[in-house]
Amino acid sequence: MKHLIRSGSRPLSLLALAALLAACGGDDGGSGYSAEIRRTEMGVPHIKASNWAGAGYGYGYAQAEDNLCTMADSFLTYRGERSQYLGGEATLLHDSTIGQPSNLDSDFFHRHVLSPDAVDAMAVAQPENMRKLVEGFAAGYNRYVLEAKAGTRAHAACRSESWVLPITAQDIWRRMYAANLAGGYSNFLPNIANAQPPAAARLVGNGAATKSAARQVAVLDPADTRAPQLAVGGTEGVGSNMYGFGSAVTGEGSSVLFGNPHWYWTGPDRFYQAQLTIPGELNVSGVSFLGIPVVLIGFNDNVAWSHTVSTARRFGFYELTLTPGDPTSYERDGKSVKMAAKAITVQVRNAAGATTAVTRTLYKSEYGPMLNMGLLNPALGWSGTKAFAIRDINGENYRTFRNWMRWNQAGSLDEFMAIQREEAAIPWVNTVAVGRGHAKAWYADIGAVPNVSPEQVASCTTTFGKAMAAAIPNAPFFDGSRSACDWGSDADSVQKGAVGRSRMPSLLREDYVGNMNDSYWSTNAKALLTGYPAIFGAAGTEALSLRTRLGHQMVQDRFAGTDGYPGKQASSAIVRQMVLNSRVYSAERFKSQTLDMVCSTPQIAVVAVGTVDVTAACAALRAWDNTGNTTARGSHVWDEFWSAKQLPASQLYAVPFDPADPLNTPRDLRPGAADALRQAFGAAVAKVQASGFAMDAQRGDVLYSLRNGSKIPLYGGCGGAGYFTITCSDNPIAEGGYSMVGQSYGNSYMQVVSFPAGGVQAHTFLTFSLSDDPASPHFADYTRAYGAKQWLRVPFTESEITSAAGYTTTSVRD
Repeated sequence: MKHLIRSGSRPLSLLALAALLAACGGDDGGSGYSAEIRRTEMGVPHIKASNWAGAGYGYGYAQAEDNLCTMADSFLTYRGERSQYLGGEATLLHDSTIGQPSNLDSDFFHRHVLSPDAVDAMAVAQPENMRKLVEGFAAGYNRYVLEAKAGTRAHAACRSESWVLPITAQDIWRRMYAANLAGGYSNFLPNIANAQPPAAARLVGNGAATKSAARQVAVLDPADTRAPQLAVGGTEGVGSNMYGFGSAVTGEGSSVLFGNPHWYWTGPDRFYQAQLTIPGELNVSGVSFLGIPVVLIGFNDNVAWSHTVSTARRFGFYELTLTPGDPTSYERDGKSVKMAAKAITVQVRNAAGATTAVTRTLYKSEYGPMLNMGLLNPALGWSGTKAFAIRDINGENYRTFRNWMRWNQAGSLDEFMAIQREEAAIPWVNTVAVGRGHAKAWYADIGAVPNVSPEQVASCTTTFGKAMAAAIPNAPFFDGSRSACDWGSDADSVQKGAVGRSRMPSLLREDYVGNMNDSYWSTNAKALLTGYPAIFGAAGTEALSLRTRLGHQMVQDRFAGTDGYPGKQASSAIVRQMVLNSRVYSAERFKSQTLDMVCSTPQIAVVAVGTVDVTAACAALRAWDNTGNTTARGSHVWDEFWSAKQLPASQLYAVPFDPADPLNTPRDLRPGAADALRQAFGAAVAKVQASGFAMDAQRGDVLYSLRNGSKIPLYGGCGGAGYFTITCSDNPIAEGGYSMVGQSYGNSYMQVVSFPAGGVQAHTFLTFSLSDDPASPHFADYTRAYGAKQWLRVPFTESEITSAAGYTTTSVRD
């Protein structure tokens, strides 16, 4: 056991330290901060303190100790200061819920949307203990920054950089408010940052402007529309899997939860795993986003929960009819309303190191920020007569972290469910939960969702909205000139414009509930849900994703005992195996038919490529076991083929989707698709040939994480091909294979939790490891364990923590 005391006696003077902390986080009413950080295997910190401020202090210190460079970079983002230190044209280093925009666009967006009034409203809505937690977190982070600057810590890549700065509690509130917006504003960052009215010289009179608007409507061609890249809530992109199994089907006397967010492996939105303990008040383990002091997915003594991205839309658009001659005023119920203008100045560093000021005036309507829809379709630019605003229901939802804080302390599943209904705050995700002594498992998409009626959709959707429906499905696109088109409220709505609690989907089941990013409709394959507002997503009107079909099929196979595992029950041990089995549903259902079509001749003449010999590829795929396990051979050939085919479902499948048989339809390939499939297959084989990988290369040689020059073989793949185990790389196979870099995402924090008598049994992975620092012993250890499918039995009780292998303890205090 190693015991260290980190107090004020450091190379920087105690007086300087105290001054910094007083300026950048408060001092908890003069009493100082104190916490004990106990680390166990994989470096997981178990933070113990006597009060909320101390718990925050220890958590802020631990997060910074492991991820200083990523966190310091992200605080520049939320403050809108990236251009000042890193230049305006450079793009963000890592993918996240805002994508990778230019620094300049990012700065204007965050200065505009994370406005002081909204951030202050978030803080004011929280209980006093949350404010203490936030203040302590900022102080703990600052403490580590000060130590790193003194050269006593790691993070050589950034510790000397001028942009690694102390923070204030306000920085944490900004970061927390930004997390609210991932399902709305964040998907439209460039559109909001570049929303500018037309120059006055272009306004040539009301008559001409009206004629221009008429031409605009006439030339709006949906084919010219570029669909927005919705990082959260899109058809592709980040998502998750989760199950809750009732105790009757586990054989263990306890319900079992499996949580599996498919999330970013790098950047500010990556998860951080920790346990927070305040004796008698708090004892919770799980993960938060970097910079957030509350556990978002995890478990306590009595409840475990997880999330998946919801199909419910959290945003909508308003088309504004502008006041004649004034492009920054709009008509509402016959009266002119002036937009709120905000001149924002950003300092921009050039290559020589000098800074210049760049100013944009950005605007907000009563609905929300103005946005440049011309980036999606040229006909939708801000004209002299029309402009567009976006409303994000979570821009007005300040209850989110209060909800999670209450969940962190929940004493039972019944209390957990009651909190979710009371707050109706969860911003853009579904929830599954199980609890100690409770026989059932809970699913809910209960949160903040726009309240739009079918009558409004029929009468308020504008011509532009109808034209954009295919590009942004299910998002209300209403006439902003009529108050009759405002989002409504129910008698039990928790906030204005939100769906009431009683009209949001939920399900409590003795067997199982699950979600793999399709809508609430398929929460349980034997008990399909219907009857909820259309904005929550499709209910039997469109096919489930291949990943969703496989997820439910795995449960059916388990209950039938046909999946190759012992018995028919979903015990914790069996669940831990089956969720890592890397089955590929598209191959299970369609490989045999595909190979009969595309392997009928040894060579394929591919348009714009030439003649491709497919003999080796066909042999590899016929021998392939239809999994993405590290030793599976040929899976990369199938991945390249499945992603290359461009046929719509109506031309690909012989049996269309049938809502009465959602797990088995659509199915069977149409014979008429053979020519198109041969072209896709030939092109895919040519790509693999050019990559240098053999057709029968092992999955782990092609799919891997590179850490300090060493490859860690991985398994799984992307959801589009029907992998349930997600490790989705955007790196082209021709550039070294599917390495987990760039915009890659996948299994992130995984947990299987149950509640045996007298304890908590939790097995976890943090797939990308705890630290962003290549010098850290926790930069790759968890990733190696994940690659080997070696779950961590994470300690939770005091005795488990203090007796854990590799246990160390550090006291931090000021």
